[in-house]
Amino acid sequence: MGKAIVRLKDIADATGFSTNTVSLALRNSPRIPETTRETIQKAARKLNYLPNAIAKSLVSRQTMTIGLVLTQITNPALTETAQALELALGKLGYGTLLATSNNTLEDEIRVLELFRSRQVDGMLIYPTSPQHIEHIRPLREANYPVVLLINDPAGTIDSVSMDDRLGAEKATAHLISLGHSRIGILDGADPNRNRDKQNGYREALEKHRLKFDPALCADPVGPTSHDGYRAMDRLMQASNPPTAVFASTDTLAFGALKWAMERDINVPGDVAIIGFDDIEFAEFSAIPLSSVAYEADTVAEKAIERLMTLIRAGETLPKPEQTLIDPKLVVRQSTVAQ
Repeated sequence: MGKAIVRLKDIADATGFSTNTVSLALRNSPRIPETTRETIQKAARKLNYLPNAIAKSLVSRQTMTIGLVLTQITNPALTETAQALELALGKLGYGTLLATSNNTLEDEIRVLELFRSRQVDGMLIYPTSPQHIEHIRPLREANYPVVLLINDPAGTIDSVSMDDRLGAEKATAHLISLGHSRIGILDGADPNRNRDKQNGYREALEKHRLKFDPALCADPVGPTSHDGYRAMDRLMQASNPPTAVFASTDTLAFGALKWAMERDINVPGDVAIIGFDDIEFAEFSAIPLSSVAYEADTVAEKAIERLMTLIRAGETLPKPEQTLIDPKLVVRQSTVAQ
């Protein structure tokens, strides 16, 4: 048996005041004299009293909690964003319930159902697949506050995200500006995953009249640096290997850097490498990594701002909005020798 929950009546019995007086004192009501408030609040602390959040939510019809769904907790960019979201929500008086889908649609659906059963006031979601969000659309259609943290191509659900397509285009165009014409890419080939970065890569090639070569595309299969290392090895086995590589995450780029360094291949002299996310370690790696910055604080700020608008709207939500944040290119030694 757990320890008994301390009730307002327990504080009233301990102080000799009525439960109504105790309730007002704990809410710092000016109707209660300061000395009485201090006496009651001191007794509440001594008894380890905590307000009953469930009872409060029944009155306010709000739980003051937000559900946050990540695809994985090991992605540094997602972890940084989760921290920024939690801190910002905390300042607004909201608690954050965090769960991961482990990149599986089944787990994502299960987590969404769990959060609904916990009656969270709204959700912030990194979907497993932007092509498969049909299970989320009914929530929006039922006027439930939901904001995606990747772009919704159909525009049917509110979303706030970095413009991955534009970021990849910027990274590829940067490599082209340095004189590279054979540019490889380390990115997933699964059509169910986010294709924005690969689309941006291909658009940059097209704009500069460079032919897309499937031999210069390597699917890492997984998200780790080991996956990036193995994908880089496959990529460089091409009969005419690339002189520059765009990796869709910094984590994959670190694997590519390690592959090159182990073979005494000069970066950026023999092969230039650029990543995406600009996580903290990018600046401090053995060869400082050029990258496209993922603005976690900006994403958090704008996503929460939109979510609060939806929560305040009540039973009739405004038309969905899509917010794309222009990513910044951060150039370091891995593409341009200092």
